[in-house]
Amino acid sequence: MIVKYNAKISGTGRYLPEKILTNKDLEKIVDTSDEWIVTRTGMKERRIAADDQAASDLAYEASLQAIQSSPIRSKDIDMIICATISADHAFPSTACIVQQKLGLKNFPAFDISAGCTGWVYAANIAKQYIENGAAENILVIGVETLSKITNYEDRNTCVLFGDGAGATIISRAEAKDISQLIDADISADGTHNELLIQRAGGSRMPASQKTVKENLHTVQMEGNKIFKLAVKSMYQACHTVLKRNHMDVQSIDWLITHQANMRIIQALGNKLKIDEKKVIVNIEKYANTSAATIPIALDEAIRNNKIRHGDIVLLASFGAGLTSGSLLFRL
Repeated sequence: MIVKYNAKISGTGRYLPEKILTNKDLEKIVDTSDEWIVTRTGMKERRIAADDQAASDLAYEASLQAIQSSPIRSKDIDMIICATISADHAFPSTACIVQQKLGLKNFPAFDISAGCTGWVYAANIAKQYIENGAAENILVIGVETLSKITNYEDRNTCVLFGDGAGATIISRAEAKDISQLIDADISADGTHNELLIQRAGGSRMPASQKTVKENLHTVQMEGNKIFKLAVKSMYQACHTVLKRNHMDVQSIDWLITHQANMRIIQALGNKLKIDEKKVIVNIEKYANTSAATIPIALDEAIRNNKIRHGDIVLLASFGAGLTSGSLLFRL
């Protein structure tokens, strides 16, 4: 493809629900302990959406922040891509509902399902639209309300997940801009599709009294098997974009990985041989918010003046599918 324009990140935002669920709270719900959770995951607390909050509500609040932090106004948006596995409905898309909440219409708005890699997939899609001239400002959202599909009787999964939304404005860069989405790599290995799954609710296993009784509408995961695959796939995605752009890990100012497990984050950092001070982590506060972890961490780091204009950032994620991906950019 001939690139007509460069794409850049021009605004970021995040939203976390008010309710906090701590490890101590979980001790009262299921057979676990604060020490067990922290030691194995690095998580201390997570945010939980209110009963009347759906994915679009969180996404809308994050989107407002992203728009406010950018030089554009909402009317300048010409596409919305929303990455989620816990949408308001099977259809219509959460992106269309956010479009309505923003008072916008008459441009493409759609969801993608790539698990925790969703935002990286969506950002890469937006990059293509910007580069070929088909769009100028795209709102890319990663949002999850995983508490709605978590089995709080399963101690292996209920400690892991939280709710939240991260939003990003990806825009056409001017010729003088140093900011740029440099490269991205996305992939999937469907042979492992059953390692992380919500079995019921789709056409394979429609909702029934049996599926509800057996908690088949909740997240099911084989964590031990996913661990090695996660590190391997994220390392490969990072290696691919760095090599393709004649860069190495010393060229990177910051690394943000999917916030799934502290051990996975550390294992990837060690494999990449990157200084741990360059690895951004907020898993202790928000746990695993799936497609929202990377845009939430990115926005938080920018607003805390950690990531600054001109810094080179490498993002990496993996998720249900199993999907994986990386994104390399200069802010």
